[in-house]
Amino acid sequence: MTPKEQIEQLREVLHTHNHAYYILDSPTISDYNFDQLLSKLQQLEHQYPEYNNPNSPTKRVGGGITKNFETLVHKNRMYSLDNSYSKEDLLDWEKRIQKIIEGSINYTCELKYDGASISLTYENGYLKQAVTRGDGFQGDNVTENIKTIKTIPLQLQGDYPNSFEIRGEIVLPFKGFEAMNKARISNGEEPYANPRNTASGSLKLQDSSETAKRPLECLLYSLAGTNIPVKTQFESLEKARNWGFKVPEIATLATSIEEVMDFVTYWDTHRSKLPYETDGVVIKVNNLAQQEELGYTAKAPRWAMAYKFKAEQVSTKLLSIDYQVGRTGAITPVANLSPVGLAGTTVKRASLHNADQIEKLDIRVGDTVYVEKGGEIIPKIVGVNFSKRNNNITPVLYATNCPECNTKLTRTEGDAKHYCTNEEACSPQVIGKIEHFISRKAMDIDGLGGETAGLLVKEGLIKNYTDLYKLTVDQLLPLERMAQKSAENLVNGVKASVNISFERVLFAIGIRFVGETVAKKLAKHFKNIEAIAHASIETLEAVDEIGIKIAESVFHFFQLESNLTKIERLKNFGIQLAMSAESQEGVTDKLVGNSYVISGVFYEVSRKELKELIEKNGGKVSSSISSKTSFIVAGDKMGPSKLAKAEALGITILNETEFLKEIL
Repeated sequence: MTPKEQIEQLREVLHTHNHAYYILDSPTISDYNFDQLLSKLQQLEHQYPEYNNPNSPTKRVGGGITKNFETLVHKNRMYSLDNSYSKEDLLDWEKRIQKIIEGSINYTCELKYDGASISLTYENGYLKQAVTRGDGFQGDNVTENIKTIKTIPLQLQGDYPNSFEIRGEIVLPFKGFEAMNKARISNGEEPYANPRNTASGSLKLQDSSETAKRPLECLLYSLAGTNIPVKTQFESLEKARNWGFKVPEIATLATSIEEVMDFVTYWDTHRSKLPYETDGVVIKVNNLAQQEELGYTAKAPRWAMAYKFKAEQVSTKLLSIDYQVGRTGAITPVANLSPVGLAGTTVKRASLHNADQIEKLDIRVGDTVYVEKGGEIIPKIVGVNFSKRNNNITPVLYATNCPECNTKLTRTEGDAKHYCTNEEACSPQVIGKIEHFISRKAMDIDGLGGETAGLLVKEGLIKNYTDLYKLTVDQLLPLERMAQKSAENLVNGVKASVNISFERVLFAIGIRFVGETVAKKLAKHFKNIEAIAHASIETLEAVDEIGIKIAESVFHFFQLESNLTKIERLKNFGIQLAMSAESQEGVTDKLVGNSYVISGVFYEVSRKELKELIEKNGGKVSSSISSKTSFIVAGDKMGPSKLAKAEALGITILNETEFLKEIL
C-alpha cells in the first residue's frame, strides 16, 4: 500500500470511529486504539506533507493560530427570532400565519439551546468554512477553531447535496463546564461565569489547540441553501442526522398550538435534566414551501417563533440610581444593586427604562426589588417587595438635568424618555455618535474602536465624526497605547471608508429612528442625500414603510445647520452621498405605485428572486391580498381561497411568465 493510500485509509477509519463515538454515542474502538491510529496518521502526514488535507481527523487537535478573524458575509442571512411568552402570543402568531397560508399547518417544536450560533458551509461532503452569527449579515471566520469540535463532521456520509449551509448552536455541556471551572479554581484562577459565554468566547481563541481542550459540542437545527432535498423542517433534521451531524432527537411534530404548548409545558419542567443550557422552545412552520410563502420581516422569519421559558427571578437591594446618556440624548435610569447571582451571572446593575416605569412600580432607593433577565439576557427590575420597605424612604425624584453636561432635560408629549438636547457638546452623545458612525454595519472603520474614539474626543483631536477624516499619524502617535502601526492602520481605515455605500453612510450619520432597513429604503427612493435633505414630511412619509415618526425625524435632522455642515464636510472628503452607478444597474421605475402579492410555487425564478425583481423595478411586495393589491404573481398550487379573494376584488393575476415579460 502506498503512503497516500495508507493516509486516506486511516482518515476514513478515524472519521467512521469519530462519528460512532461522538454522534451515535456508540464507540466501536477503545480510546487507546483510536489514539494509536491518530498518532500513526499524524506521523504519515508529517512525513508526506504533499498529501495534506484541511479536513483530516488530525485537525481535531488544533494548533493553528488566528490573530485576526476575517469577516465574511453570510450567503444566507442569519435572522433573529421573534419571542413569545404565553399561549395567547402563539395564538396571535398563528392567526397572522393563517391570513397568508391556506389549509392545515403543522409545526416542528425544537428546544432552544443557549450557546453561540454558527453557520457551517459544506462542499462536496467536506467542511469548507464556519462563520459566527455576528450581526446576522456577516460574521467571523472561525473555521480552524470549529474543526476541533468533535461533534462537527469534517467529512459527511450519505446523500448530501454538493453545496449547502447548516446552522447550529455551539454549546458547552454542564458536565464539561463544571470540570473546566474545577480546574481553574485549583489553579487559583477565577471560574467562568456561565456555559453560554464560555462557549462563545472559545470560538475566538487565537490558538485552536486551546479551543480543542474545551469540551464543546455543536447541535444542528437548520439547513440553508438551494436544492436541499427535503420538503419539511422535520425531514431536514432527519437528513442532517443521516449525513453525520449531531441533531437532538427531542424535536417533535405538532398539529396545533395546543400540542405545541404540551411540548413547552413538558420541557419547562424537565429541562433541568438536560445536559445543556436551554432557554425556550423554537416553533417553526414545518412545510418549507409554506415557510417560503410566509417570508420574513426586516428582522425575523414570519414562519418561526421562540417561546421563552419564564425567566429566573431573584430579589436584592436597590442601592442607588444612575442616569446614562445615549448617543441620541436619551436618558436611561440604571439601578445599582447589591450583587446577586442570576441565570449564571452576577448582576450588579439593571435597567429601569424610564420615569414612567419607576413611577408605575413605585421603585425607591433602599427597596428590596425583584430582578429577572429579559429574554434571559438583560437584567431588569420587575417589582418591589413592599413587605420589606422601610417607611422612611421617599419616592424617586427623577433627574431634571443631564448628568454629564447639566443641560436641562426635555420630554415631549407621548415620549417615555427624557432627553438632553446638547448633542454637539454633551460628551456621551458626541462619543456615541462617533461609535455609531464607525461601527461594522455603518462605516466599518478598521483600527478604530469605541475606546479609541472616546480618547480622541477627550484629547480634543475630534469634535464629531467628520473630524476623523483630518486625522494624521503624527497627531495619533502621542496618544496612550498608540504605536506607529496602530496609527497607520487607523488613518488607512478612515481613508478606506470613503468607499462605503450610500445607504450605509445614511445609516452611519445617526438620524433618529433611521436603522439599516429604513436607510436602504430612503437611499433607494431618493438616490442621493440632497434629495432627502430637501424632501418635505409628506414626501418622506410617502416612501414605502416610512411612517410619520420617521418622516418627521428625517425632516428635522436636515433643518439643523450643524447637520448640514457635517454633510457638506463629508461630501468634501469624498464620502459616498449618492447611489453608485453599479447599485443602480437594472433599477427601473416600471412597477412604481404597484403592490404585488406572490403566491404559489415557481420554477423559472425563486420566490426570493421575484421579490427582488419587483422591488428593483420600484414595486412593493405585500404578504396578504387587500384592496390595495395591484397584481398577484401566481405560481403553481396557488390556494383557492386566495384566488377567490383576488377575483372578488378584481385584482389582475399574472403567471410567472407574464410577469417576467413585463420587466425583462
